[in-house]
Amino acid sequence: MDYPIMAADLREFVEEQSLAQVFLLGHSMGGKVAMQFAGQYPERVDKLVVVDIAPKAYPPTHQSLLAALHAVDLRAAKNFSDIDSALSGPIPDTAVRQFLMKNLTRDDRGFRWRIALDAILQNYNALIQAVVVERPFSKPACFIRAGRSNFVADEDAVLIRKAFPQAKIELIAHAGHWVHIDAADEFYQTVTGFLTAPDN
Repeated sequence: MDYPIMAADLREFVEEQSLAQVFLLGHSMGGKVAMQFAGQYPERVDKLVVVDIAPKAYPPTHQSLLAALHAVDLRAAKNFSDIDSALSGPIPDTAVRQFLMKNLTRDDRGFRWRIALDAILQNYNALIQAVVVERPFSKPACFIRAGRSNFVADEDAVLIRKAFPQAKIELIAHAGHWVHIDAADEFYQTVTGFLTAPDN
């Protein structure tokens, strides 16, 4: 599980859907996949939107969250409250815990994670690495930055524009990392305004 592999998976999906070119939007790790895809398959991307992430390496800050999810005994859980209780110690923030629990599903055999949690844990070091764009992506790109998040710093503009020379960097000042939730209307207006604007 790394960015070139996920970009190849995305290309397979685009081909299966018979899409010649796409508007591609990705948030956080999805933004890194979108950047990788645009770098590997530029002919498939018409416009690119990257939300609150830069093409740089990041420090390993999610291991405790991933370990907490992995430690939950889903077989013993009778309901969502049991899982919430099990996670409340290692993840005291209710909003973060509830967001993470959206990755749970339930069937006749019980609860399971929708995400490939084991693969994420095993490949975590690859997922925090920088995205390598060997040839600059010369088409329109919009990087949406959250004002209450530290995922994109002022100095990242140089790195962004080196790989994406047409990049516009838009700030949504009052949003945290989950921009599309914190500022849904402004996020929608920013994205649709960029996608519908004529190319310069």
